Amino acid sequence: MAAADLSRIVKAYDVRGVVPDQWDEALAELFGAAFVQVTSADAIVVGHDMRPSSPGLSGAFARGAAARGADVTLIGLCSTDQLYFASGHLGLPGAMFTASHNPAQYNGIKMCRAGAAPVGQDTGLADIRALVEQWAEEGAPAPAAEPGTVTERDTLEEYAAHLLSLVDLSAMRPLKVVVDAGNGMGGHTVPTVFASLPLTLVPMYFELDGTFPNHEANPLDPANIVDLQERVRAENADLGLAFDGDADRCFVVDERGEGISPSAITALVAARELAKHPGGTVIHNLITSWSVPEVVRENGGTPVRTRVGHSFIKQEMARTGAIFGGEHSAHYYFRDFWNADTGMLAALHVLAALGSQPAPLSELVAQYDRYSGSGEINSTVEDQTAATAEVRAAFESVPDATIDTLDGLTVTTPDWWFNLRPSNTEPLLRLNVEAKDSATLAKVRDEVLALIRRP
Repeated sequence: MAAADLSRIVKAYDVRGVVPDQWDEALAELFGAAFVQVTSADAIVVGHDMRPSSPGLSGAFARGAAARGADVTLIGLCSTDQLYFASGHLGLPGAMFTASHNPAQYNGIKMCRAGAAPVGQDTGLADIRALVEQWAEEGAPAPAAEPGTVTERDTLEEYAAHLLSLVDLSAMRPLKVVVDAGNGMGGHTVPTVFASLPLTLVPMYFELDGTFPNHEANPLDPANIVDLQERVRAENADLGLAFDGDADRCFVVDERGEGISPSAITALVAARELAKHPGGTVIHNLITSWSVPEVVRENGGTPVRTRVGHSFIKQEMARTGAIFGGEHSAHYYFRDFWNADTGMLAALHVLAALGSQPAPLSELVAQYDRYSGSGEINSTVEDQTAATAEVRAAFESVPDATIDTLDGLTVTTPDWWFNLRPSNTEPLLRLNVEAKDSATLAKVRDEVLALIRRP
């Protein structure tokens, strides 16, 4: 395995690539050994999703870790946030085998230190990659004098009990909820987490199938929630929930079948967390709606703005002691969950908020959805730097405009803002626009797109 090949699968925050073309069980075994060496772990926990290659890859990783002397706890089929729970609850470094919403031929590893602390390029992943590259060329390291053990443990009931302990659901009225698991791990976790709640559950695509026969397990793409929207309306349900492949993200649909902005969910959950932890800090990335910091301040909290990406959110949560963090990508982070992201806990907050009052969900969230947003618009641009500079030059002279470069280019005025930032992995520019009304939104959006999509 040449270094150039490994560079294709070791990303900024995880390992991800096509199996077996780009990586296989032999390489997974080396990753297990390297993970133990870099983290100095004498015990780890390993879980996997429902992809056809996941059991073999996770088993190989466990063998590599045990050969280096670490005891391995295999928790088997789980969601990514269930793995984070196990890491936090057991106090062990962890590895989750999943490629989230990527197609079936992909797989990957999300790694964390004890307490679900993320492992990224600057926090161990680069060192793990270097060891794997070395061993792939020179041969695997000699096994430890005393190999570790490999044991199995089911953590699903403990995971569910922990989540349910964090949200007061005692006053919840009966609700009818449609859940689209997308053939992903939500089909494994939802029945156990929701079992004790006064819910009529309408399951969609709960069969675990890593080939995703019904639709891609990425609820942020509108095409993938069409089935859920139709079913919510047909069932006269109170709401719908859609989970991604590894069930760490959750997207919400109201009783009309209309998608609810993840920024509105962030604001709703922030208000509830601030009621529990008065005066707390809430993290939000720079493409969440203006409504998020407004709601945080209105509820006595302190909003802190960060770059896009879970590593930045988690770093700021640790630095500030924040109680909650939200991203417009439907990732939700909780101090009470080791600063890790869990869509399931956000879903429980939505159920508790809806079920504790009589209004429908659309009315409940209206107070948190105050502006017109474009969603993320991607444009293929070969020279992202030049295109961004051209946009900046065009908007620098706009009256009352402020410009910052925390993450790409953000231009803000009293009536609108936009953020334009490059993709880390593709020749794309990502545009997000928000305005006080839809006409202004359309005008600003079209002006920026005309500049970056100029022939």
